[in-house]
Amino acid sequence: MNAVAASSTETVVELGKRVLDYNDRAAAALRERFSAAGVRVANLISSPGTGKTELVVKVCEELARSGVKTAVLVGDCATDNDARRIAQVCSMTRQIVTEGLCHLEASMIDDGLDGWDLGDVDLLLIENVGNLVCPSDFDLGEDLKVALLSVTEGEDKPLKYPHLFSTAALIVVTKMDLVEACGMDIETMEENIVAINPGAEVIETSARTGIGVERLASVLCNAITAKPRDGEGITIVSGRRDS
Repeated sequence: MNAVAASSTETVVELGKRVLDYNDRAAAALRERFSAAGVRVANLISSPGTGKTELVVKVCEELARSGVKTAVLVGDCATDNDARRIAQVCSMTRQIVTEGLCHLEASMIDDGLDGWDLGDVDLLLIENVGNLVCPSDFDLGEDLKVALLSVTEGEDKPLKYPHLFSTAALIVVTKMDLVEACGMDIETMEENIVAINPGAEVIETSARTGIGVERLASVLCNAITAKPRDGEGITIVSGRRDS
């Protein structure tokens, strides 16, 4: 029994390693493709219900006013609901239906770009499948990993999901209009973020009231021009929060 269990575990670990290795190679090819086209890429990761889609809609509207040519790829397990909402404000929007898979992979992004002229894109936003675990393991060729956290989720999410929050260069707090209703302790939440990732940029937002939307769009705009592609990522230039 023990021998069988050990063998099974080794097989699972090796399979996982092969999947991630394959994804990393595909992501490297994507990164070269984005670099050649001059496209910056942000990968947005959150749990379901964080308000990611509505925030993307508001940010796309703000980016359009700034003259930024934006495209959006949206991951979902079963529907195209989110893409249809975003497409109302961003014509270059496409849904990737994962058919139950809990994350996007680099090969899916490659397929999702089929037929698009990346020369017409300044910034590609990838709205990942709602999940705080699996998506954080898969490189999608992005420049910027963005973790989103809703005030409805509690102060301890960064501590419960440290891999995502420790590897995100930008952390966006959503639904700030519900802070009082939810009894969220923002100071404790920020302390937990700092404990996991002291160098992360934090922006507080509300898609309903518009708080932080302009600042978030500005940070994403900075991602386009802040630093030449040199394999070292990008520099985020922004204040911590809105007054």
